[in-house]
Amino acid sequence: MTRTDVPAQPGEPGDPQRLRKTAGGAPPPAQLPPIPPGASEATRLLCAGTYMDDAFRDAVIDELYVHEQRFAAPSLGIDAARVLAHALRARRLQLGWAAAILLLWIVALPLSSGIAAFYVFPVAVMVVARVVRRSPVLPGPARVLSFVLRWYGRLTLAFFYLSLLVAAFVGGVGLLGPRSPFVTLLPELLDSLTGDSSGGYGYDSGFGSSYGSEGGAAAVGLLFGVWVALLLPVALAVLVGLQRGQFARVLANELSRERFPDVMSDPAERAEGLRFQRLRDRVRTEQHGPLVMYRAANPFCGAGNPYKTWSLSVELNPRADRTAEPLDNSAILARIVPLVAALRVPSPHGSPASAAAVRDRLRALEIDECVFLPAEGLPTREAAPYAPAAFEEHRAAAVEEGGETRRHFLRIRVGGWNEGVVTTLFVRVHTQGGMLMLEVAPHVLWPLRQLFQDADRIAHVYRHHHHFGKAVWALARTPRSAGHALGTLARGLLSAWRLATAGHGAALPEGPGASVRELGSFGEASLFQDMDVARYLKTIQQRVAAGVTTALHEAGYQTAEFEQRIVHVAEGGVYVESAQGAVGIGDHNTITNNATPRGTGTKGTSQRGNG
Repeated sequence: MTRTDVPAQPGEPGDPQRLRKTAGGAPPPAQLPPIPPGASEATRLLCAGTYMDDAFRDAVIDELYVHEQRFAAPSLGIDAARVLAHALRARRLQLGWAAAILLLWIVALPLSSGIAAFYVFPVAVMVVARVVRRSPVLPGPARVLSFVLRWYGRLTLAFFYLSLLVAAFVGGVGLLGPRSPFVTLLPELLDSLTGDSSGGYGYDSGFGSSYGSEGGAAAVGLLFGVWVALLLPVALAVLVGLQRGQFARVLANELSRERFPDVMSDPAERAEGLRFQRLRDRVRTEQHGPLVMYRAANPFCGAGNPYKTWSLSVELNPRADRTAEPLDNSAILARIVPLVAALRVPSPHGSPASAAAVRDRLRALEIDECVFLPAEGLPTREAAPYAPAAFEEHRAAAVEEGGETRRHFLRIRVGGWNEGVVTTLFVRVHTQGGMLMLEVAPHVLWPLRQLFQDADRIAHVYRHHHHFGKAVWALARTPRSAGHALGTLARGLLSAWRLATAGHGAALPEGPGASVRELGSFGEASLFQDMDVARYLKTIQQRVAAGVTTALHEAGYQTAEFEQRIVHVAEGGVYVESAQGAVGIGDHNTITNNATPRGTGTKGTSQRGNG
């Protein structure tokens, strides 16, 4: 990293005026038109994820709807309130489908004279096979046992269904005439299916000679039960297919790329309910404000994973050629802001049209100031100082005080890949006792889960698939539909019970426990995305260092020490002023000292770089 001298340039109207250095006649930096967080592609895919992932949907509802005492985490590039709206809508729809599936089972059991209960055994065997397959103990034998159980359940289910087919058609032919040879076959076949050879359903061995009597009526009723049991999987498959079709229609309509930016036409936003509307407004007030209410265990919740955090301290030594001026934190930050804002300006391309065609995400770089306040100590969530005047008081006090709990940061954000990869740098400057401390905490929000990114493709395939393929897909998922419906209803009842009994509404305020954007992250990035993150960080850190260097020079302080150390520390290394023996640079180094100092024994140490 070398020193960069860039003339100060004004920021756009959204930049913090208090940290801006203006230069007369200089044009404002060009900036790409910002995309509202509620209309971003990341928000759309997160909304789609609430229909696809039960765990993600329940986590969003638990964080933003059940735990109403928690502040909303900063939502960088997304609108968590809109994700919550779709999470609640998706749960309502899924609860309706789950209730319909269980109601079908409840109705089918008595109508089938209990024959439908025989589906439970093979389905339970297949469920056990899935549990065994996921067991972390002895993965090799677990796979073999899972394979055996899975196919045993499938074959048992197929044999039972085939037996029902034979019984239904054979019994139907037998009922066409009292002297048909199938009349005597039906009782024995049904006995084999029900395990009842004593005529518990009211028929006897003389059914063939007493057609039209009491035994014949019982046989007709039993045959009706066989047909009910036979049609139950078909009806369940229809419900499963209709549920999937509804998800595909949601992706094609309100969550399509064309309609999603229109927030007012979103049916999820129009949901009634005073609690939802109240919490939605609170989340939208908190998630994008410059005030960050945090909990001490995770102050940067919502910003993503830390990425090579570093800090640097140097002595403020006056230069010999002039008298040093007082240098406070605001003066240093005021030099950093215009240099970073200048990154929005495209390089000369020969013509204004060519420069305007540059799509580098640095042209949409965002700069603002934020103040971190602990949530502990507030009487209510509404007591947080989100009003502009109250925030300005905290900002003016925090920027110079260097407190432990109330901290001021310059926040620099780049939302790349349609807000799929968000790079944020938190910069803090503090001068104390003739020392300058520069803290840079980069954080990265990694791409969304691959399942969410594939939502449009999955919905498109289902909508354009032929009917036979849809039927096979639905039938393959029918065996697990009852268990999934039970789990859905159980989770819904548990959430409602916690909402009614946990007393979160009367609890003292807490910092955010989770971030919607982080819950939907995948945690891995492609090589292109890694390269972009590295470029953003190095470019912005270069300008931050240049701003500090410029501020020190203009105030009459020496800059050689700072320039020397910033080269090492900002790149993830360790600057060592005087070293004797072995020095490790980078990560995962093992340093062994074989010499024996005076009065000590030999000891190996393992050190890690601060990168």
